[in-house]
Amino acid sequence: MALVLCTGLDPSVVRTRQLILERAGHRVISALDEASLINACKHNKFDVAVVGQTVSPKVKRRIAGLIRESCREAKLLELYTVSSGRILDDADSWLEVLADVPQELATRVGTLAAR
Repeated sequence: MALVLCTGLDPSVVRTRQLILERAGHRVISALDEASLINACKHNKFDVAVVGQTVSPKVKRRIAGLIRESCREAKLLELYTVSSGRILDDADSWLEVLADVPQELATRVGTLAAR
């Protein structure tokens, strides 16, 4: 299974994502701020990095940039809502979600990690 970096600003949403992914057999490390993201990338080789849907477009771009710089081997999965649309043109995959975290998340992560 995949080693997944799960990013976001809302601890409860990130924790829910983490639980879904772990139930599917993935190992998950969460990063709720820039320093923890950089530190996680420094000490791990992630298969997939998930950028959460509750993050503003500006912050999403910043997170994606940090992931591309610090976790170069990680495939980038952007979660987005209908109202926000896709923000990260260079993501490896996108998943439209409602306000909460979709069960399809684990499947999408597994597919990305297998590429």
